[in-house]
Amino acid sequence: MRIILDTNIIVSVLISEHGAPAQLLNSWTDNAFSLATSATQITELESVTDRASVRPLITPAHAGRFINDLHRFATVLERLAVVDRSPDPNDNCSLAMAEAGAADYLVTDDQRDVLALKRHGNTTIITAKQMLALLGFPTAGTT
Repeated sequence: MRIILDTNIIVSVLISEHGAPAQLLNSWTDNAFSLATSATQITELESVTDRASVRPLITPAHAGRFINDLHRFATVLERLAVVDRSPDPNDNCSLAMAEAGAADYLVTDDQRDVLALKRHGNTTIITAKQMLALLGFPTAGTT
C-alpha cells in the first residue's frame, strides 16, 4: 500500500511525538506501508521548518534527520503533473504526488480543502486517525 503524507502531517510529527500523525509515521518505519514524497515536498518541508514561527518548535537536527530519512527510505517522485483541483493552490502538490505515485491514500488534516475532496483519481483522502484504523493500529490523541 502506498501513502502520501501531506506536509501538515509531517510538520505535526516533527513538532510532537504524540498523536495520530506520530503513530502513523512510526508505522511507516515499521514497514506497514510504502511512503512516497517528492523533491517539491522536501523543499517545502525545509522552508516550513525554517520559518521563524516554527523554528522554536523543531530542532534543526531532528528536521534534517527526517528529511534525510525521506531521501533514503521513501520513494521520491521525480515527475509531478500540474494539478489545479484544490481551492488552496498550496495543496495541489499533494494531489500531484498522489497521482504520480499511484497512491492508495493521501493523509492530511486539512479539513477545509483537501479532505473535502474525499478522492483524487484512485487515491482516497483521509485523516491520520482514519489511516491508522485502516492499518489496524489503535489510535491515541487527536487526528
